[in-house]
Amino acid sequence: MKVVLLLASAAGLIALGGAAQAADLPVKAKAVEYVKVCSLYGPGFYYIPGTDTCIKLGGYLRAWTLVNSSSYGLNPDFGVGGAANRYTNDYTMRARQHLSIDTRTATEYGVVRTYFESVFQWTTGTYTGLGNGSTVYQSIGGVSAPNNANPGAVAGGTVGVWYAFIQFAGFTIGKAGSQFSTPWGEYPGNYSELPGSGPWDPVNQFTYTANFGQGVTVSFSAQDQVQHDTSNLWNISAASPAGLATGTYGGNDIAGTIAPDLIAMLRVDQAWGLFQASVAAHDNHAAYYGATELTGHPDDKWGWAGQLALSIKNIPTGPGDSINITGVYANGASRYTFNDYMSSTYARYGGASLAGAYQSVGLAGLSDSVFVAGAGQQLTTTYGFNGAFNHNWDPHWASSIFGGFGAVRYNSTAKGYICNAFVTGLALSSGLAGCNPDFNYAVIGTKTSWTPVRNLTFVAELSYSMLDQKYAGGSTVTLPLQSGIGKPAAVYELKDQNSLALQLLVQRNF
Repeated sequence: MKVVLLLASAAGLIALGGAAQAADLPVKAKAVEYVKVCSLYGPGFYYIPGTDTCIKLGGYLRAWTLVNSSSYGLNPDFGVGGAANRYTNDYTMRARQHLSIDTRTATEYGVVRTYFESVFQWTTGTYTGLGNGSTVYQSIGGVSAPNNANPGAVAGGTVGVWYAFIQFAGFTIGKAGSQFSTPWGEYPGNYSELPGSGPWDPVNQFTYTANFGQGVTVSFSAQDQVQHDTSNLWNISAASPAGLATGTYGGNDIAGTIAPDLIAMLRVDQAWGLFQASVAAHDNHAAYYGATELTGHPDDKWGWAGQLALSIKNIPTGPGDSINITGVYANGASRYTFNDYMSSTYARYGGASLAGAYQSVGLAGLSDSVFVAGAGQQLTTTYGFNGAFNHNWDPHWASSIFGGFGAVRYNSTAKGYICNAFVTGLALSSGLAGCNPDFNYAVIGTKTSWTPVRNLTFVAELSYSMLDQKYAGGSTVTLPLQSGIGKPAAVYELKDQNSLALQLLVQRNF
């Protein structure tokens, strides 16, 4: 019996010892997922761990100041900027953080791509008058604070979604660069956004692009016209003296969406440069003549726009130099000539040369169509061009000379509608014979950039604008009180106007 117990104890000790030794043995660790470089789509891409999807994170931080302008990136030709008085900003400042996320996955149908781009920014606002010797602060973010009563509202912080789209098997779905636009967008030489998603002209769209090789592509697109492609549908019957005094020739009578803009584009992009032809069809869909459905409405009227663009690269002036040229003609689709970042109304003030005139003013307004109660739409014709010469002095310094011109022409019926309101509402001294709402708008400028180290750039850009209004020389108008910009009810000379603006910025890309 004792022998059996001893053997059993020995066996137990051996088992315990074996268990202890097994516990001490090293266990194979779980494999660690390391982030791997994805070389399929260019530098900056990495595989998302555990997937075959590649991702690239990027962006920039920019800080800049606009001198002699109350609006970001625009000359002071409207609003408090155009007033050219103590309400006008001598400078406007903005800080922006930009972020982008680009993902790509190889499939049997080709690459599936998603792209997202957003900004967080803070911008100086403006003060407008209340008509009682006090002012209210209007921020870019939409916050108001009378006399800075709320220190937290002294400027506007905003979040923007610029791009958000999916690309698959030739289709682009979501908010992406307009297929009508050129690769340089509306900015052939001056400083602008240059995201990896395409031209700086984002709009919601459904697009198919066919690639024929050798740099030849054709795109067909249906894109959202809301805000992006519509300027004004003016109901002249709703015009008011207060609106006319700002270049607003009627009530903006845009109805709800019914048809997207239809785009077709041909592009040839090769080593020598680029050629592009684009056309667009734009439906002008107005609301009602009056306050209710019972007042009726004008029928829809389709407008159109056509564009030709040319870029010449590797010119003899130096490596990387280029010449970019774009020309557009539109009827009833004015935003394709005057891009969607520009103002659609102009009221710029200056000194007067006529006896009895308090000051001078240049008034102008952009529209897709105009109409009066009971009548159909009269489409507005616009045309213009822009271009630039871009030169690299060396790897660190670069300069551009750029310019653009746009013309607005109303037909005789539209002029009759506008001039009847204009002469009656603002007492035009030269009467109907001296009334002509046509106008030209031009900008010329130059930009110089310095990049002391990679991805850090300092820029100075100077631009000069010219508003060429077509009202008869020597004409005057009697404008009502405009307390928001401090202009009294008085007689003003109608006169061409000019303005100058300077942009200074620094940007760090990553």
